[in-house]
Amino acid sequence: MMTTPLKPPTWFWIVSVIALLWNLTGVFNYLNQAFNQVAMLEGLDQAQREAFEGIPAWATAAFAIAVFSGTVACIGLLLRKKWARPFFIISWIAAVAQFVHWLFISNAVEAFGPSTYVMPVIVILIGLYLISLSKKGIQKGWLN
Repeated sequence: MMTTPLKPPTWFWIVSVIALLWNLTGVFNYLNQAFNQVAMLEGLDQAQREAFEGIPAWATAAFAIAVFSGTVACIGLLLRKKWARPFFIISWIAAVAQFVHWLFISNAVEAFGPSTYVMPVIVILIGLYLISLSKKGIQKGWLN
């Protein structure tokens, strides 16, 4: 006997679209950092330049994994697929790895100041929310 998945509430669709736009912004930022580095570095002072130029390949890879898997996860939400949740988890783990380097290994906080903590905290909290939302979607039968 087949069961029909339950229809998600309107707020689920709104949040899913906003989450997709959020992650697409992350993809844009990654691509800008990866392919437009000269222009990006021009507006920075020496300490800030050193922080960006000192980012190791693994941290850059973590950034890419975070934004691209987050985007795939959001597409999964919009398609109402359970596989969105593991992609959100991968995205969150990659974001944490990237921010561990940025905040605690590099000299970014010294170069950019205490406001350097703001975006990582926002990203980590939104990531946790999206993991929770996908779990709720599975439990409520919105995702199949």
